[in-house]
Amino acid sequence: MISRNFARSIPSPSSSYIELGPLTLHFYALCIIAGIAVAIWLGDKRLRAVNPALTSVVADVAFFAVPSGIIGGRIYHVISDPSDYFGRGGNFLDAFAIWKGGLGIWGAISLGALGAYIGFLRAKRSRPEIDFPTFPQLLDALAPGILIAQAIGRIGNWFNVELFGGPAQGWWALEVPLASRPRGYTEFETFHPTFAYEAIWCLLIATLLIVFTSRLRHGQTFALYIALYCLGRFFIEGVRIDSANEFFGLRQNEWVSVVIGLAALAIFAKLQKKSSKI
Repeated sequence: MISRNFARSIPSPSSSYIELGPLTLHFYALCIIAGIAVAIWLGDKRLRAVNPALTSVVADVAFFAVPSGIIGGRIYHVISDPSDYFGRGGNFLDAFAIWKGGLGIWGAISLGALGAYIGFLRAKRSRPEIDFPTFPQLLDALAPGILIAQAIGRIGNWFNVELFGGPAQGWWALEVPLASRPRGYTEFETFHPTFAYEAIWCLLIATLLIVFTSRLRHGQTFALYIALYCLGRFFIEGVRIDSANEFFGLRQNEWVSVVIGLAALAIFAKLQKKSSKI
């Protein structure tokens, strides 16, 4: 159903899933799957540009990286918002309901990178005749695709009517139905679509990395991805109004963005001293 305010704001979807016979397909899950498919396709294309013999290596790596990333992302989300799953009013089983949304990017990147490394070592051992790139080169090849996958995943947040920001007015503002408005904001009708801001930022970074990959040293593309994502996430996080742990006036993910972003910049600067290039 299209909202009456469609002409002056972005409507929220009337449903977050579609039923096909006995199957219930959640749009959030479909967005995650679509993002993974794009990331694998683009990562494979970029890696084969390094060495055409490296066919299906990204798919082999994804076999370990994808489930590790999903598990890591969910663990980070649950730890960040434990009251939704534990204690009075919480439902422990909801911790496994990934289709409802809730994948923390930092947990996804951390365990996803670990899974990618395991998959990379296995692929390298199984193909001793191929001249494999370094693991940083693999991460560089994957970085733009991961960003595009993040952007597609944010569309899933739109279907779930979640992760929006404070009240806003304008054609770009998001209409939020009364049932989805957080406590204290029920009198407002439209909000900042922060998930859309992040999706656009991710696509801009992905484009930048693709354009400048040839000018960067091994590992710098991935480091720049992390640093730039942290920069955007810090400001976007400050607009969001969903519940979050706060420390010294900043949300948890704002602090995480500062720490990880500075670390990524330090790694980028350190790699600048090396002479090898992609």
